[in-house]
Amino acid sequence: MEGEAAYGFIVNVDAQGSGLLSDTEKPEMRRRLYDVTGTAFEQAGIRPPRLYQEDRGDGILGVLAPDVPPVRVVGEWVENLHQNLRETNRDLRKPLRLRVGLHIGRVTADAFGRSGRAVDLACRLCDCGTAKAILRAAADAPLVVAASDRVHEDFVLPGGRWVDPDHYRRHDVDLKEGRTTAWFMVPGRSEPPEPYTEQRPEPAADGPGGPPEQSGPRTDHPPQPPAAASTAGTAGDAAAAGTADDAAAAGTPDDAATVDDAPTAGTAATADDAPTAGTAAAGDDVATGDRVVQNVDQYGTGRIVVAGTVDFIDLSDGGGR
Repeated sequence: MEGEAAYGFIVNVDAQGSGLLSDTEKPEMRRRLYDVTGTAFEQAGIRPPRLYQEDRGDGILGVLAPDVPPVRVVGEWVENLHQNLRETNRDLRKPLRLRVGLHIGRVTADAFGRSGRAVDLACRLCDCGTAKAILRAAADAPLVVAASDRVHEDFVLPGGRWVDPDHYRRHDVDLKEGRTTAWFMVPGRSEPPEPYTEQRPEPAADGPGGPPEQSGPRTDHPPQPPAAASTAGTAGDAAAAGTADDAAAAGTPDDAATVDDAPTAGTAATADDAPTAGTAAAGDDVATGDRVVQNVDQYGTGRIVVAGTVDFIDLSDGGGR
């Protein structure tokens, strides 16, 4: 009777990605939507007046009379819907893919349709982000079912024809009314995929997460490990090791430190040329004989070996002398 709440099983069906269809594609999508769902209800032996259906544009809201066994929907109807979708999608370039929300509770009828908190929950489960993400992750599947915790406890766990409790997975979902528990199943799979396995957009370079990880070769220059610096030694160590001739013979030009490395490497270097035997590099000037000229770019204090003569230079003020 209109205006009075009655207990009913609620089935809400929604088409995935319908917003991407053009106006010329939508009528064909709706025709197939009504065909696969209506045929599935017929195959399960559920017909009007025990079945009420309400158009939702790219979906259908269905409410079953209290005398319809809910296990028939959870089992036979869902399986028939899955097989009907596989058949209709066989030759489609854009396959029809559906999300189904299942709940049971009090439903109020009026001249405009059906309403109630139970109706809202069935619609929310069907449209929740977790259901959408699971269907996106199951790229080869045409259907995902989202059952409320009550439907799962009362009609899934006991099992039945085409009802396998082991195929459902629990997820806590955030709805407009708050967080609730739902159970998800993808027909044809022993378990649904994880809902967040698809590729996520990388954060912007200036976003809170920092720059995105680069997939190609790195172009930045990570700091050298401490072991490299300790191997190079200090200028004092170089003086103890031997003369400039010895230092030049110890390695190739590739081994020579660059100007950028000077603060950490602790070795003498020039901007462009590697040291040669008997001389030490010092900016644009060259130290010859027993005299060291200025513009040696070094930090702190240290010793520089020049042609066998060791001079002590105080560079603690950051400039050369």
